[in-house]
Amino acid sequence: MMRTTTHASARAAAGGGPAASRPAAVVRLAAADVFSALDTSRRGLTPEQAAERLAEYGENRLPRPRRRPVRRELLAQFRDLFAVVLLVASAITFLAYGLQEPREAGTLQLAVAILAVVVLNAGIGFAQEYSAERTAQALAAMVPQACRVLRGGERLDAPARELVPGDVVLLEAGDAVSADCRVVEAHELAVDNAPLTGESQAAGRTAEAVAAGPALEARNCVFMGTDVVAGSGRAVVFATGASTEFGRIYRLAAAAPRQRTPLQRQVAVMARRVAGAALATGALMFAVRLPAGESVLPSFVFALGVMVALVPEGLPATLSVSLAIGVRRMARRQALVKQLLAVEALGSTTVVCTDKTGTLTQAEMTVTRVWAAGSTHEVTGVGYAPRGEVGDAAPVRELLRVAGLCCDARLVPPSGPGERWRVLGDTTEGALLVVAAKAGLDMEAEAAAAPRVTVFPFDSRRKLMTTVHRIATGHQACVKGAPAELLARCTHAERDGRREPVTERDRAAVVAAGDGLASQGLRVLAVARREVDGPRPTRQEAESGLVLLGLVGMLDPPRPEVTEAVAACRRAGIRIVMVTGDHPLTGEAVARRVGIVRGPDPVVVTGAGLDTMGGEQLDALLAEPSELLLCRVSPEHKMRVVEAFQRRGEVVAVTGDGANDAPALKHADIGVAMGAGGTDVAREAAAMVLLDDSFASIAAAVRLGRAVYQNIRKFLVYLFSHNIGELVPILAATFAGFPLVPISAVQILAIDLGSDVLPALALGAEPPEPDVMDRPPRSRRERLFSAAVMGRVLFLGGIQAVCVTAVFFWHVLASGIPFDDFTKDTPVYREAITMVQAGIVLSQFFNALAVRTDRQSIRTAGLFSNPALLAAGGFGLALMVAVSYLPPLQAVFGTAPLDAEDWAVLAALGTLPLLADEIRKASLRRRDARREGAPP
Repeated sequence: MMRTTTHASARAAAGGGPAASRPAAVVRLAAADVFSALDTSRRGLTPEQAAERLAEYGENRLPRPRRRPVRRELLAQFRDLFAVVLLVASAITFLAYGLQEPREAGTLQLAVAILAVVVLNAGIGFAQEYSAERTAQALAAMVPQACRVLRGGERLDAPARELVPGDVVLLEAGDAVSADCRVVEAHELAVDNAPLTGESQAAGRTAEAVAAGPALEARNCVFMGTDVVAGSGRAVVFATGASTEFGRIYRLAAAAPRQRTPLQRQVAVMARRVAGAALATGALMFAVRLPAGESVLPSFVFALGVMVALVPEGLPATLSVSLAIGVRRMARRQALVKQLLAVEALGSTTVVCTDKTGTLTQAEMTVTRVWAAGSTHEVTGVGYAPRGEVGDAAPVRELLRVAGLCCDARLVPPSGPGERWRVLGDTTEGALLVVAAKAGLDMEAEAAAAPRVTVFPFDSRRKLMTTVHRIATGHQACVKGAPAELLARCTHAERDGRREPVTERDRAAVVAAGDGLASQGLRVLAVARREVDGPRPTRQEAESGLVLLGLVGMLDPPRPEVTEAVAACRRAGIRIVMVTGDHPLTGEAVARRVGIVRGPDPVVVTGAGLDTMGGEQLDALLAEPSELLLCRVSPEHKMRVVEAFQRRGEVVAVTGDGANDAPALKHADIGVAMGAGGTDVAREAAAMVLLDDSFASIAAAVRLGRAVYQNIRKFLVYLFSHNIGELVPILAATFAGFPLVPISAVQILAIDLGSDVLPALALGAEPPEPDVMDRPPRSRRERLFSAAVMGRVLFLGGIQAVCVTAVFFWHVLASGIPFDDFTKDTPVYREAITMVQAGIVLSQFFNALAVRTDRQSIRTAGLFSNPALLAAGGFGLALMVAVSYLPPLQAVFGTAPLDAEDWAVLAALGTLPLLADEIRKASLRRRDARREGAPP
């Protein structure tokens, strides 16, 4: 019975109960009692027990995200409203063909053509999404693959996935933690909890019992996804897989709904309106034709042609490929976009909630100042690569030698191309080894010349670490630690190679120097030494009567490109809010360095402060235009802040690299994860992954995203303007009593797909305008079809419509044939509909040149500055020539050859949209010039 009870407690500790209380069963216990509570022993589980628990609890891995099968991803492409409308139209057309007597080949051609359009659009969209998603899946996972455990008293290297509750894990500096564990033995053990908490400083661990509290604050526990940076120890597993704190955050991220981007919402609204207008207009035409005595099927086919004229069949493919162009451009800037629509979402971003460690900073502690004997020595170079130098290094070389000897960390050089220098152990000690190398010291040789014989590890109470070394003249103690603690133990100071007593004035100078370094956001360590009698002095002896050598100031440096990127986002009207798990002073120091904070009094709110705020208070805080820093925050805090910004109508981008960032990354309008240093959970939750971990890539992506939106508007004007040119002749023929359509549905599809898609794509590839980052972000409520866009569509489309309608009736009336005598085979009718199709194609060629700019003249922009657009327009014209002159295509489209006079008339009319738009632009420029008092 006792075994059953303890095993049940292990089950509760491993996975039962709320997330915050899971370790509560063991954190309050003494180390000796943990083994019985988790039904294990100091020798670990036996292999049989481990196998039994593996079968009960399952493998120690996070569940793979559920992905839709490929067939479902493909079918999802047919759920677009345009696709649904066209599928219904195709099905009805097939039905009409079956009911016709006799059956007309044109009806079958129309049905097949509409279906082909839907399949083509779906294929393009699926290919783009599938490619981006599969590329994202290739990113490496974070959870460690192997660990050291005790099984039956034997030390084994076991796969991390086989860990179970009750396993005894061995931990050493440099190890990754593979499960949630209760520490039962700790020798100056410290872990990096940044992936879970965002805090950059190492956190010491203890084997002693602690009071129950928030899971991640339990100092006697280590958690999956974190790293051991110093010391060693043993721990007993109490939670694995999805039951861990890492798994809790993973589930929180999985439960967060993926937000629809602004473009998704606007395209959905546009699709509903266009589809509704097309169906309503088609129904109206059907109702108008029936009373005129025409039979049902011809009337329906006519109404279908009207509907097809209003639906921009090429829009889904054009939109997908234009977004894909943005994806490729971003990929060249090391930004992997997993969802096409996320490209444009970045362009509409109004708020960026950014993490600090690893996002704004390099996550590599670096010594930047060394102070000794009243002088400060600047240190160049950043990161763990020993490249750089110490200014006037000779006076501080002994200081750095002593600091380097008093370290347990180890520098590891790159193991291959593309690798970087890294540190095994505490990052602070790694920074000391790097600065010693910059001063010209070979610390391996120094350690060999002065071998360590005794160590007094760092203790959080005394805040010092001491090592004793054998040297040629005897033994020497090397000490480093907190300046205040170490200074109190110093009786002398070294100045110019001489040992002098420390006066009160000297102590004040040291305190002032330390405060000066700390005010710059630096972490400050003091270094001292003394000679001792023998290799085994007491700690009291080794750490008293010290000779102060100086101070070392270090920081996790900002990425060099971040400051410029932050400035670019500011110019673009984007608010940047730092959201970090780090200390407020550390966060503010980094924020000032990169330009997020420029004023004297930023608003700094901690997670505890957020807990005391109600929804209205938080909304009021975020509504203030002040510089805002949110520190010591949890994953729930980050999500709450994102939701509050979204309630205010903001488009929120969230950056991060840790598992703690994942829920906010997924809930944001655009989640941006770090690819190189980020976690698997963060990359899975994000819509975009920065492969170079550079915040600067965000500013570049915003610029490209804004260009994508501008280009989408350009090709929307281009596509919808010619829809008016297709619709108006049909309506005019109906009300004029002409029995046939001036342009058939098959001709419309040929224009929409054959002549319009390539120019629209070329417009989608237009580079960003020079001032795109000097404009404020557009409002979330701004419509894709704004009044300005609709006005331009009607302006350009109206000119085309008048021209092609006039051409059609001019050609028909000039023949002298009565309306009732026209049939589909009448040569004049075939020539007239050919002229309508050619007129639309020609006017669209010039229309494409017009819509490239809003106010800038085509002469200023450069007629040949977009050669792809000219080539695409040339292709459309060539296709029109083929439709006019090639017999097989004449049979399909019902067209006829045009003579030179016809082409001359069409070319003259086709230039009218460009000429009219140039006049409009000139008028706008003159108006703006009058307002600004400058020449146009």
